[in-house]
Amino acid sequence: MAAIELYRLMPMFNGAQRRLERFVDEARWFTRETWLGYGLVLPATVMMVGIIIYPTVRALWISFNARSLLSPEQVEWAGVANYQQLFSDSVFWLSLEHTIFLTVGAVVTMYLLGLGLALLLKENLPGMGYFRSLSMVPWVIPPVVIVIIWTWMFQVDYGLVNLILQKFGGPNKSWFGDVGLALPLVTMLRVWKDAPFVAIALMASMQSIPESYYEAAEIDGANAVQQFRYITLPNISYISMIIIVIETIAAFNSFQMIYIATGGGPVNASEVLGTYVYQQAFQEYALGYASAVGAVMLVLLTVFTTVYIYLEDTE
Repeated sequence: MAAIELYRLMPMFNGAQRRLERFVDEARWFTRETWLGYGLVLPATVMMVGIIIYPTVRALWISFNARSLLSPEQVEWAGVANYQQLFSDSVFWLSLEHTIFLTVGAVVTMYLLGLGLALLLKENLPGMGYFRSLSMVPWVIPPVVIVIIWTWMFQVDYGLVNLILQKFGGPNKSWFGDVGLALPLVTMLRVWKDAPFVAIALMASMQSIPESYYEAAEIDGANAVQQFRYITLPNISYISMIIIVIETIAAFNSFQMIYIATGGGPVNASEVLGTYVYQQAFQEYALGYASAVGAVMLVLLTVFTTVYIYLEDTE
């Protein structure tokens, strides 16, 4: 009787054994593939830790210390004193205001210009290939060269802009030296350089939209504006989110072109957080205070990026 029961249970035991063997094989495969993946990403992880994470943590630590670039080996714990000084610093608040103006103005303007240029570039018109290549010239020009070109154009007496204005009885002025015009001009520097990148990225996203969507919309009687509103915009929303985040971070951290063009002047008229950090660290030699300003910049960018991506994902 026991032998009969054992015989009946044999298929169950065999099935359990096969499932166990299959599980062991899958576990071995998963472990082997997982360690292979870890091995492939390890070099990039080490570089990220060394280039990004460690300097960031180090800068945050320095922000809680009184430390001078003239004697970097002398470190004195300051607690939140640097942050208390920062929030009572009128130049910091002015720099933050200018940074927000530059970031919002540059990102909105370059996105709208890039979107319009992308709509033009995606059309299959004669010679459009050459125009696409030509449109990328501002983006590939080094920032130093861009600043030199623009400062020459707006130079007093012999600058192209002043020469043209004088022909029509206009003023002859130092545009980058004007308190009211310095910040808008450095904002346009950023727009002129990065708008072509935005245009090419959006154009590539538009070209990935199936033509059948537009054909179906035409059959339903949708005009060009409706097609753009209900087909083009929704299908480029993801790449738009990426572009806006990248360009916001880049504009918020603007330094090189502004420093070369105006140095933050005149009279702090174009001072932004990037130039203010440089001034405090390498002109005032206040490493701790400069690190505190940088830490605030990091927090503001992290909050913006997190909130913006969250809002985009919920739509």
